[in-house]
Amino acid sequence: MFDNFLSNINAYYQEHIVNYIQRLQEHPIDLVPIVLDLLLVIFLIYKFFFITKNTRITQLLKGIFIYILLTALSSILQLTIINYILKSFMSYGVIILIVIFQPELRRALEQLGSNKLTKFIGIEKDKYVQTKEDIYKIVIAAKELAQNRTGALIVLEKDIKIKDIIESGILINSDISPQLLVNIFVPNTPLHDGAVIISGNKIVAGACILPLASNQDIAKELGTRHRAALGISKESDAVAIVVSEETGKISLARNGVLLVDIKEETLKQILIKDFAEMYNTKKKVKQTITKKVNSKGINNKKR
Repeated sequence: MFDNFLSNINAYYQEHIVNYIQRLQEHPIDLVPIVLDLLLVIFLIYKFFFITKNTRITQLLKGIFIYILLTALSSILQLTIINYILKSFMSYGVIILIVIFQPELRRALEQLGSNKLTKFIGIEKDKYVQTKEDIYKIVIAAKELAQNRTGALIVLEKDIKIKDIIESGILINSDISPQLLVNIFVPNTPLHDGAVIISGNKIVAGACILPLASNQDIAKELGTRHRAALGISKESDAVAIVVSEETGKISLARNGVLLVDIKEETLKQILIKDFAEMYNTKKKVKQTITKKVNSKGINNKKR
């Protein structure tokens, strides 16, 4: 049996590996699609294992791997009966997997062509679109906080980094969502007291301590949150949104100026102009430069 096993291994090596290497030496150009194919497979396997890590799928994959290994070994060792039984179950295994993972497969098919698919393969959404969507989420949260008269202070970092302010709070590092922003400022919860810092399309920290503006810079009827918002807008180019728990009004501190009782639509327009439009402007400038370079190239060719 051992001699048969060695002869099978040798025959497989000669037929598949040696002949394959010889064909590649004769036609080296065939190596390019093979390398691309291999890299794509490795990338997809890596992404799949990254997503399914610490889920029930991981345990099932281990079982499938052992099952395939046993099937291959039974074929090499010529264990005919065992091999037949294993192969018989394998044909039904695909149907069993489809039944077990029917919800996961449905979700995967629904995501084809969606933003989730581009995120899966590592292509990020256009910065302008993403920032605009995040601004809508922030405004929705501010509106809900105002309706419930829940005090809140949200700071949006711009070009000047406020790392010292971020480090004064508790790190969150989460995607922006209205539900999370509203939940953070629920009274008597660990993070409600202090400011939430948003930077680079992420909620990076909560319960942050901000510098306060002096009493002369702000009306007496406004509280500590308004002073803190004005203070950070003077020391940096950050924009701060304040929701008053006494009046339910929304205010905005920007460039050292406090705009009190602004409407949701006005808030949205200001934030889009300050944050989203800069990505759109950069994109347009890049497109203009590319067109000029291309037009110069065409003119030079004509000459």
